[in-house]
Amino acid sequence: MTLSDFTYLLDAIVYLLLGFVLFYIGKVVYQLLHPSINVKEELVKKDNLAFSLAHVGYFVGLLIAIGSAIVGPSVSLWQDVIDISTYGGLAIVLLNISVFITDKVLLRKFSVQKEIIEDQNAGTGIIEGAVSIASGLVIFGAVTGEGQTSLVNGIVSALVFWALGQIALILTSRVYNMITPYDTHDEIEKDNVAVGIGFAGAIVAMGNLIRFGLYGDFVSWGETLSEAGLEVVAGLILLPIMRFVTDKILLPGENITDEIVNQEHPNIGAAIIEAFAYIGGSVLITWCL
Repeated sequence: MTLSDFTYLLDAIVYLLLGFVLFYIGKVVYQLLHPSINVKEELVKKDNLAFSLAHVGYFVGLLIAIGSAIVGPSVSLWQDVIDISTYGGLAIVLLNISVFITDKVLLRKFSVQKEIIEDQNAGTGIIEGAVSIASGLVIFGAVTGEGQTSLVNGIVSALVFWALGQIALILTSRVYNMITPYDTHDEIEKDNVAVGIGFAGAIVAMGNLIRFGLYGDFVSWGETLSEAGLEVVAGLILLPIMRFVTDKILLPGENITDEIVNQEHPNIGAAIIEAFAYIGGSVLITWCL
């Protein structure tokens, strides 16, 4: 092993350890912000699937968000440690604010915590988990694409892009509710897991598109915002198209609404296909643009 190989390995170990530290901090922050929730009891004693879905979604979003501070070109080990610590800490804060926005804005018609903890509503849990993943993707694009000349400017641009990403996710929820012939909030509150899965797929798909629009070196506010805006528009157009594709191609001869809503036991398999259509469509768009 050469000296350069040893140095590279040592740097990688430092980044890995720092990533684990940030991940642990993110776990502690979540618990501090939710003191009424006993994580161990919900996961082990109550076997609360709804909470498991939401909590794992948070961890996935946290992993993606922290990854945004680790990936990218290396300047020096010391500078990298500063950047990873700063942006990693920022990512943890922003992700937890995103969870709060889910509770108060995205699913404002009912208490998310009540649905997940008391009612063990898996549909609500999977949506909260999806928002965490989508927010992690938005943060990934915002932080990895900051490319500013100073740390302060980088933080400012990351905050702005994250905030605009949250607005886009809220807009996505409104559009999704408009293109469905049923009220998604009412169905989710009625423990319709299938509706929650379809909704979650739309949210993750939009998060992926925003990530793609923000990813890359920051050139100018106008160029970055126009690229991200193009991805958001593409995502909003994608929703009704992919729902139609699900009906006519992925589930030929069947009606997606009938399968998800108008049955005694909503068809979760059909909802998974709908969610795949949204996420798969977003991946295809990022490959083509």
